[in-house]
Amino acid sequence: MSTMTSTGSTGSPAPAESAHPRADRGRGLRLSGMNWLVWRQHRGAYWTLLITAAIAVAVMVYWRQQMVTYLDGYGWPDAKSDWEEKFDQAPLRISGQLLGYAPLLIGVFLGAPLLAGDLENGTVKLVNSQSTSRVRWLATKLGVTALVVAVSTAAASAVFTWWWSPVKSSSYVLAWSDGLAFDSSGPVPVALALLTVVGGIAIGMLLRRTLLSMAVTLGFAVAVQLVWSHFRMSLGDVITATTSNGVGAEKFPKLPDGAHVLDQSYLTASGDLIGYGSCNVESEKAANACLEKAQVVGWNVEYIPISQMSSMQWLGASILLALTAGIAAFVILWGRKRLV
Repeated sequence: MSTMTSTGSTGSPAPAESAHPRADRGRGLRLSGMNWLVWRQHRGAYWTLLITAAIAVAVMVYWRQQMVTYLDGYGWPDAKSDWEEKFDQAPLRISGQLLGYAPLLIGVFLGAPLLAGDLENGTVKLVNSQSTSRVRWLATKLGVTALVVAVSTAAASAVFTWWWSPVKSSSYVLAWSDGLAFDSSGPVPVALALLTVVGGIAIGMLLRRTLLSMAVTLGFAVAVQLVWSHFRMSLGDVITATTSNGVGAEKFPKLPDGAHVLDQSYLTASGDLIGYGSCNVESEKAANACLEKAQVVGWNVEYIPISQMSSMQWLGASILLALTAGIAAFVILWGRKRLV
């Protein structure tokens, strides 16, 4: 009897020990704990974003191959013929527009409901009754969401940048200073998306109503886009080019390819500047008389070269990410004591 008991007692742990390594191996391939809970709760939104990004990447890769084939037919990169006149820029422009809308959509449909839904449905009360702290719960919500958003937007932005880069110096295809190019390439889409989604999370936490939070987040996202579009070109260092040998079209300063002209005016003999439209009169004779009376000797042109684009994007993205970090810190500090 004792032998049977001893055998049973010594034999019973064996299955548990053999099953335990399998469980450990399984955990290594899966999310666990709070990460698993957050992913499971919002997996529909996360998967939608990731799959949409994957489809966008595949489409852009296809269109880039089409573009390269077209350019090769003109002997790119040494093409000197009229490749720009027949170039179909619609795919690039449409893709830029869609990438521009992405931060707005992500903020409204992912950011705003993230905490507002839990507060409205009472899920947060269940979380507060568990051993996990509010700080850890909020940090995990923010962290997992930010990771999914960053991966999705970074992949789309990287492929768009790769697609556009062979023709980026051509203002005919897509001017680099335009939002369709500047806001859809480099680190900018990631920074804009993170700011909008974290802003939406904060709005949802404060308003505690999903639909209201989505509406307010839409306004917040539009405001961010408007402020950013007004602010982006001020990130560059303005370069001034002047001439003093007349104002004919052939006397205009030679600017680098793709330069974004901010302003152009006439330069007088005294060093003063007068507006480009000051002598726009009906007849050429009257215009020349106007220029002579003003003692105009040349041009004064202010511009930003395309070579500054990357540094401008990283500087702007750093500012946007700093704002995002500040909002995320507010969410955690506010939610630690007041999220009930």
